Amino acid sequence: MKMTMKQLAAEISADMQMSNKAAEIQLKAIFECIGENVAAGHEINIPGFGKFKTNHRPAREARNPKTGEMVPVAAKTVPKFLPAKQLKEACNE
Repeated sequence: MKMTMKQLAAEISADMQMSNKAAEIQLKAIFECIGENVAAGHEINIPGFGKFKTNHRPAREARNPKTGEMVPVAAKTVPKFLPAKQLKEACNE
């Protein structure tokens, strides 16, 4: 099942007894804060949920599958999420 931001906010608002709009505003603020800090290179650890961090991928050469030609791939930094043990266990119950 896929869940949208509005559906997630609705569940939070029901649990916290607040309006859907207030829950959505708080949810957006949390995601924005996580995104900004991860983009700045900070690691965010949420116990019981997981860890957000960045991974550096060095420059490399890759093969174009259509032509077989080797093409350069630039180095880049990508976001990474590592789930906590509790989240992994909850998914396998």
